[in-house]
Formats: sequence, structure tokens, C-alpha cells
Amino acid sequence: TSADILEGLVSQHEIIPLIIEYRLLSKLLSTFVEGLEKLIDPRDNRVHTTLNQVQTSTGRLSSTEPNLQNIPIRMSVGNQIRKAFAAPAGWLLVDADYSQIELRLLAHLSGDPAMIEAFAKGEDIHTTTATGLFDVMAGQVTREQRSIAKTVNFSIVYGVSDYGLARSLGIPVKEAHKYISEYDARYPEVRKYLDGLIAQAYENGYVETILGRRRYMHELKSANRNQRNFGERAAMNMPLQGTAADLIKIAMVRLDHELRKQGFRARLILQVHDELIVEAPLAEVERVRELMRYVMENVVELRVPLLIDIDQGDTWYNCKIAEGEPEPEPPAAEEAL
Repeated sequence: TSADILEGLVSQHEIIPLIIEYRLLSKLLSTFVEGLEKLIDPRDNRVHTTLNQVQTSTGRLSSTEPNLQNIPIRMSVGNQIRKAFAAPAGWLLVDADYSQIELRLLAHLSGDPAMIEAFAKGEDIHTTTATGLFDVMAGQVTREQRSIAKTVNFSIVYGVSDYGLARSLGIPVKEAHKYISEYDARYPEVRKYLDGLIAQAYENGYVETILGRRRYMHELKSANRNQRNFGERAAMNMPLQGTAADLIKIAMVRLDHELRKQGFRARLILQVHDELIVEAPLAEVERVRELMRYVMENVVELRVPLLIDIDQGDTWYNCKIAEGEPEPEPPAAEEAL
């Protein structure tokens, strides 16, 4: 029985939540406990992933054998797996993550004045969006309203439909349609930009990142409507996710270069999409933090500031425990090549 069906049956019988929990724990055990343990290199007591340059359509790096970009973060029990990734004695992990990079790129590329102003002023973009969705002042936005706005913000980037948003939020389609309409009224240039990307993809056969890397949209030539719909969603998202992928790669190269040039013992050890992790001796941690912030926040000049969240800890888990709720899971808009 699929997970979606089981979730819908939770209230029907007391055994359903237990089945869901058993499946979750079983997967965590086999994939992320026993699975990772088998891949530990006895020579250094580490696991060594492979980062693949050309296995995704948007240009993101992918991770295999093992996939270290897939360590669970959206569930508290799954997130405990990160405790197994620890720095050696006398060292710490320094973890830097771009803050809302795709939304910042959306503001830059669309040129939407309201979104640019919100980021330029350092406003919380989800609260700002909520003021438009619910017609309230920023100080009146409730936690629930901000959460809804957060889902809307990230879903728009992935070309979500009324039905898709309704399903994500568990609300009627009519209400989801209203949220999308209110979003479009708040950020009118965003909708024009996204529609323009679809038109460009049909006309030219591709979309591209800020740096000119193209994704050819073969799906738009399909006779299958579902394939064309997927192609349209991918056309809207690729310039954003693809540009974010380009920028994090540039940051990786520059950071690695500076660490070596300046004689640091610290080394870049992992990339997880918008996140870079460096292993640093205690004596270098503060300087490494400063260098990571400088490199990542100045990788390119945009109409809005690029910012990072940065923390440190003796384990990967302890780097992340101060963070808030993770970003909502977006509709799929990326596939392996």
C-alpha cells in the first residue's frame, strides 16, 4: 500500500500509524544505518561519496555510493542519522547554507519591485508574502499564515498548479487558487517572468541560467500533455535551480582555492545542493567562517543580497539543530538524465 494512501487512512484504524512508523524506521535502518556502515573505509573511518557533474537536468551535483545529499532532514528521527558524521578530535564541522537562494534569484531575474524591496530591506520574505495572501500587517501574521506563505513561495518556483498547491496544503482547490491569485497580485512581475520562460522554451527550445548554461526542453515537443506540463514546470524552475547550482560550484572552486592559498588545514568535505561543509581545526574555525561568508555571499552581484546561514558543531547534526523548519518539499521539477 502506498504511503499516500496510508496517510489518508490514519484515522481509520489504530494500526495504520504503526505501519507507517515501522516502514519509516525500517528504511532508516537498512539505508542509512546498515547501508552507510557497510561503506565506511577502514583506512580512515570515513565514507567517501562520488559527486556527479552531469547526472541532473538542472546542473545540480548528485551524490552516489553513498548518496550523502539524501540524509533525512524533514523528520526528527531521520535527522538523528547526522550524529554519525563527526569531526575528528580537535576539529569542528563548519556548515554554511545559502538562505532562500532560489527566491533571491527569482527576485533578481523577474525584477519584481516588491520582492526586490523585501530582500533589500532584510524582511522575512514569507511574512511579506503572507501580508499579501491574508491582507494583514506584518506584525499580525500568525505562525500558520507564515507557514502557508512559505509553501506558496517555494511552490510557485516549481510552477505549482491550483490542484498541486491544494494537495500540499490540504485545502480546497478554490482556496489554493485564491492564494496563487493573491501571490500574483503581490508580485506581478514574477508571473510575467515565469510565463515568459515558458514562451521562450517553446520558441527557442531551451531555457538557460544566468551564466548561459542551457537545458533543452524536449518534453515540450511531446504529444503527451502530461509530458508538456512537466516541461513547462521545468522551464520555469531550471533558470533558478540551475543558476543556484552554477553559483554553488563557483563558490566551491573559490573556497577550495582560498583555503589552500592561505595555508589553512581546513578542507571542503561535502556539498549538499545549497550547502557547503568544511572540516576545520578549532584554531581555524572563526577565520574559516569569515572566509566562507565572504566567498559565498560575493560569488555574484545581484539586485538583492546573497546571504548564508552558517553554524558549526562537532557533528553534522549539531550544526543544524539551531535551524527552523526545513523548506517544504516542492513538486518534482528535476529528473536524472
